[in-house]
Amino acid sequence: MSNALDQSKSDAFADQMVGVLNNGAIALMTSIGHQTGLFDTMAGLSPSTSERIAEAAGLNERYVREWLGAMVTGGIVNHDPVEQTYSLPAEHSAWLTRAAGTDNLAQQAQYIPLLGSVEQGIIECFHNGGGVPYSAYPRFQQVMAEESGAIHDATLIDTTLPLIPDIVERLQIGIDVADIGCGSGHAINLMAQAFPNSQFIGYDFSQEGVAVGREEAERMRLSNARFEARDVENLDLSGQYDFITAFDAIHDQAQPTKVLQGIAHALRPEGIFLMVDIAASSNVAENLDHVIGPLMYTVSCMHCMTVSLALDGEGLGAMWGEQKARQMLAEAGFAYVSVKRIDSDIFNYYYIATKG
Repeated sequence: MSNALDQSKSDAFADQMVGVLNNGAIALMTSIGHQTGLFDTMAGLSPSTSERIAEAAGLNERYVREWLGAMVTGGIVNHDPVEQTYSLPAEHSAWLTRAAGTDNLAQQAQYIPLLGSVEQGIIECFHNGGGVPYSAYPRFQQVMAEESGAIHDATLIDTTLPLIPDIVERLQIGIDVADIGCGSGHAINLMAQAFPNSQFIGYDFSQEGVAVGREEAERMRLSNARFEARDVENLDLSGQYDFITAFDAIHDQAQPTKVLQGIAHALRPEGIFLMVDIAASSNVAENLDHVIGPLMYTVSCMHCMTVSLALDGEGLGAMWGEQKARQMLAEAGFAYVSVKRIDSDIFNYYYIATKG
């Protein structure tokens, strides 16, 4: 076997890695652009100097100028060297501003620095096993709430729920609904507002998330939405709900097998479980063309899997995939499972499961 170096392949790989380093840096600066509102500010300005942009955004000019340097060399912002002005093309702002809604990729960039903040803890786990606890991610709840809130606002009532046969009509008449791992509770509150004849409850182990859900329900003057801080591993409910939802929550659970069994037990005989979870195969070889495969495996390793392992859990991870999900749903007691997609959602599969 020859060990001769193919120089052209080696050079191409070096170019690839330089691109990785540049793109990693751009991701960090994109996160900053989102959090500081710079993209939103520039979208509303004509070509402007760094001083004008900083003034409009209420930020320090020296930092804005250096940020603009990264954005210009990264191909995100245009620069006129004669006029010394900067502009954000409309074609770019369509993917980088809050006005873009669910298309806002700058919001997603926040996960890169968030995950980077626990790098040393993850490396320790590589050596010693165990996991990094949820408490090590102080901004995760906030970032997730921002992301899921935009998705729910855009699609939950008019697109997601109609995927399920007859559920909208049943909600209009009045049924009992629970959301497992509800986070900040926005999905519960949107459904409660849209379907006043139904009763809704959100369960989450996070006291902070539950408090946010309650506060929003009060602001919206909802009498049919309530929240309970509870470890859903010990749901311990029997035949209490007609409809149960879990939005990107099952793969994060320490004991997802037990959680799914508890959900099946909590449903009435004709009940329906909607599980929204990461769109992927359980086999890495089938994820080679996954549009965000590297990102999702990284998020899984540095958050989803490790927070489960920190609790001596199963460590399922975000990329558990359709095959594993179908297997676990069947083992939990769901006899029928269908999987659907929404064109605007590149992240998720929509599992619709019933017991009979």
